[in-house]
Amino acid sequence: MRREEAVAVWVGPKSKVAARTPSETRHRIGMDITWLTDRIAVGGGIWNADNMAKVARAGITHIIDMQIEFDDTELGKAHGIEVLWNPTDDDFEPKPASLFRCGVDFAEAALQATDAKLFIHCAAGVHRAPMMALAVLGSMGWDVHDAMHLIEGRRAVADFADVYVQSVEKFLEEREAAGGSSKFAG
Repeated sequence: MRREEAVAVWVGPKSKVAARTPSETRHRIGMDITWLTDRIAVGGGIWNADNMAKVARAGITHIIDMQIEFDDTELGKAHGIEVLWNPTDDDFEPKPASLFRCGVDFAEAALQATDAKLFIHCAAGVHRAPMMALAVLGSMGWDVHDAMHLIEGRRAVADFADVYVQSVEKFLEEREAAGGSSKFAG
């Protein structure tokens, strides 16, 4: 990448900076939000009322908050944003199907409304939020590897730990075997 093409982007509460080309930054808004589709975004923590206002201005109607560090529920209420607090340790341990089921069920219900937009986030948008986005996209019918490619292509800081990918794959296999696979719109 040529130096003059790099753009600094804030990617979390500790002001970690990463180089992005202008085409990579077009999927961001005033805070740490990366759009994966027209209706599903992934990113880092919201943390305060000003940032929640930015989220609301982006048209986001629903949030899956994967961070154990902070519950966005009260911040979302002020803007009519429905929040699922799904606190998850970023401990590189296998994750239970119930964690994904909760998030996927919430996403399915949210995205039934044609004007709904979903933001999936954790503290920095590196592990937990991409992991849940992978489960949501997989539940929509995406191949896991294609979904990973999309997420990594749009959000370069996304990092898929093998144990997290295996947890998502196990959830999706069990869901499919139980007849719970759906192709909801997102």
